[in-house]
Amino acid sequence: MESTPGEKPTDNKVLFILRAFRHRNYRLFFSGQSISLTGTWMQQVALSWLVYRLTDSAFLLGFVSFISQTPTFLLASLAGVYADRWDRRKALLVLQSCAMVVSFTLAFLALTHLITVWHIILLSALQGIVTAFDMPARHSFVADIVDDRADLGNAIALNSSMFNGTRLIGPSIAGFVISLAGEGGSFLLNGLSFIAIIIALALMRIPGREKTREGKHALEELKDGFRYAFGFPPIRYILLLTIATSFMGAPYIVLLPVFAGKILGGGAQTLGFLMAASGCGALFGAFHLASRKTLRGISVGMSGAACLMGVSLIAFSFSKIFILSFIIMFFTGLGTMMVLASANTVIQTIVEEDKRGRVAALLAMFSLGVAPFGALLAGSLAGSFGAPRTLIIGGSACVVAGVLFFLKRPAMRDHVIPVFIERGLIEGVPGDRV
Repeated sequence: MESTPGEKPTDNKVLFILRAFRHRNYRLFFSGQSISLTGTWMQQVALSWLVYRLTDSAFLLGFVSFISQTPTFLLASLAGVYADRWDRRKALLVLQSCAMVVSFTLAFLALTHLITVWHIILLSALQGIVTAFDMPARHSFVADIVDDRADLGNAIALNSSMFNGTRLIGPSIAGFVISLAGEGGSFLLNGLSFIAIIIALALMRIPGREKTREGKHALEELKDGFRYAFGFPPIRYILLLTIATSFMGAPYIVLLPVFAGKILGGGAQTLGFLMAASGCGALFGAFHLASRKTLRGISVGMSGAACLMGVSLIAFSFSKIFILSFIIMFFTGLGTMMVLASANTVIQTIVEEDKRGRVAALLAMFSLGVAPFGALLAGSLAGSFGAPRTLIIGGSACVVAGVLFFLKRPAMRDHVIPVFIERGLIEGVPGDRV
């Protein structure tokens, strides 16, 4: 099943969708990461449940989430500098080991009934710092483990399917484990799940990377990364679209409990179904991207996905029927995932190799990093104007961002087409769409 660069894809549709698995290192990464992410989702559910059980405070529930995500915004750009400097495989081994220690510490404190909310806040902050350094290294590492650049987009799409698939599986397992062994049982299983990705990383065979920027100050490299990303129109516009959708649209998730309880008249089960619908939509979108034969037309798809996300949020704000809300939430998850996964695919494909980590860090900062601030804004607007009007505002912003992104396609095409042709991803045809 090993591949060689430039190998033509198989005619078998299933094998074509899974073509990144031709690469041994990617197979190792995918299998190890699947187990680890399942544990991560288990821990997130158990942690939220534990915080609410200990404090009965919705504020502290949101505060813990804010503490765990804020380091991505504050540190990811600097972490990207080191993702370009370090051996990424070794860096991931260290970072995954640190995350494992945090999980085992949570497990020990929970299982011995010593845990307090302050322990949770401190350990969530530590986990957030680890994540801030892990994300740029992990996202840019995909290019190191896929030998044929033509398969890179497929690998990124399959990663998205893995992320969303484990998002459906992990919480279900967590509910069962919590009922049997308490939250500490989920923390313990998450700690053990890191062993899978650590073993996978250890088994990989990756050529050493050349170091080309010895002695250059980290802050100067950080500035170089910002100048490059915002000076290159395709990356600049993709990052701006990501900021708009992540800040104004993605925080809909924090308002779902309001819709599930007050508007749809349901409870925790209703909330679970709505979140599952979003996850299913995201999973469907990931497989759709994995089945693409070319990157041609992907910018049109990104603008369309942003508009789909926005229109779905607006429609959801008006719905008072559960089955209709369930269907709409499927399309919301579909649009959200396709914006983020497509952005990652294009950026990882066109970025210069020596700046890959820094640009991946900016994408993480402007997607996941801005989410907690968007959640705070959404909560504040919902308190003043109500949850439905808040979603209308956020959805409208996503539609506007999608339209503006579409209008910038000519400027992006002029820069992207030569890169795609140079790297053998498309044939050079005048007037090509991208």
